[in-house]
Amino acid sequence: MDDETIDRLVGLAQGGDLQAFGSIFDAYHASVYRFIASRVGRPSDAEDLTQLVFVKALEALPRYKARGIPFGGWLFRLARNAVIDHVRTRREHDELDAASDRATEDAGPERVATLRDDLDAVAVALRQLTPDQREVISLRFFAGLSAREAAEAMGRQEGTIRGLQFRAIAALRRSLGIEDLDDEPALARREASSEA
Repeated sequence: MDDETIDRLVGLAQGGDLQAFGSIFDAYHASVYRFIASRVGRPSDAEDLTQLVFVKALEALPRYKARGIPFGGWLFRLARNAVIDHVRTRREHDELDAASDRATEDAGPERVATLRDDLDAVAVALRQLTPDQREVISLRFFAGLSAREAAEAMGRQEGTIRGLQFRAIAALRRSLGIEDLDDEPALARREASSEA
């Protein structure tokens, strides 16, 4: 959905149109959930926090003013704050465990073990990033936000977000042993060298 359509729906929802808010929910639910799930780990916590974000958004919507900032950025700022509150109270922050539990039933034990190893390597690499870099990666790639929306969610300038993203990707590539974007991932190279 484009920004103009979202802005129109926001205006209708601010006027009390619950169907318009339902359309906003449909447009953002999946990306808000992905962002939260990438930060909290447990699917049940992510579901609860996603619902909480939309309840808070509905409550705060009458006070929302666009001011040239995309609605998605405002919504993800609410999501970010919900995650921060959750982490502070729970102190549980295993970001990729949930993803490893999603292996399909038809995947064999070797595939599941390889997936677990890959996810463990990525989790270690993510933990080596600064908190801001981890958040940018979560907002941009797990939630699928634009740099502008991520900037609004984090309360930063768009250029700062792009710089954080660039440095985060470079750090992840170094940590995973990926020298060149065209290179085969280090994990696959490691597998090949261990078989030799």
